[in-house]
Amino acid sequence: MKLIVGLGNPGAKYCSTRHNAGFMVVDRLAGAAGTIVARRRCFSLVGEGRLDGVRVVLAKPQTYMNLSGPAVRDLLRHYRVRPADLLVICDDLDLAFGRIRLRPGGGSGGHRGLMSIIDSLGSSEFGRLRVGIGKTGEAVDHVLGEFGPEEQPGLEEVVNTSALAVACACREGLNQAMSRFNGWRLTPASGTA
Repeated sequence: MKLIVGLGNPGAKYCSTRHNAGFMVVDRLAGAAGTIVARRRCFSLVGEGRLDGVRVVLAKPQTYMNLSGPAVRDLLRHYRVRPADLLVICDDLDLAFGRIRLRPGGGSGGHRGLMSIIDSLGSSEFGRLRVGIGKTGEAVDHVLGEFGPEEQPGLEEVVNTSALAVACACREGLNQAMSRFNGWRLTPASGTA
C-alpha cells in the first residue's frame, strides 16, 4: 500500500492558490483511483482506492501547510505504512511553472510543509513530487495567490502530468518515474509562464 499526501491549506479561500498544488494533484488522482477524498481521519481528508492495481490511500491534511507533519505521522501509523511507501506532493517556488520533479528523499528545500513532515517523522527518507510554481515578488504573496491568467491554460496539463508521474511511481517505482518525468516540461503551445 502507498500513502500519497498532497499538501495545501483547507478552505475555499485557498482552494485555487499555488500553495494548493498538492491538493489539486490528489483530487485528480482520486478520480483515477475510483475514490473521493472526503473521509475525516488523522486530521486529514482521506480516500482509499487503487491506482493501476496498487492499493493507495490519498490524503489532504487539514492542519494548514506548515503543520502537516503530525497529520502525516498519524496517517503512517494508522495505515501501518513505512516512510519508504509515502509520497508527498507539494508546490515548489524554486522550480519554474510547467516543471515537476520527483525525488526519493532529501531536505525540505525551505518548504515549511516538508520541514514539518521531516521533523514529525524524524526522517527525510520519503518520496516527494514537487510541482513548480515559479517565483515572482514576495514569496508569501506568490504562494497564496491564484495561478495567473498566463498560467491557467497550462495548469490542467501540469496537474494531469503530475498525476501520471505519481501513478507511474506507484506502479513501477520512484526511479522509473524519475527517469520518465523529471525532464518533462510544459510546452509553449500549452501555455507556459
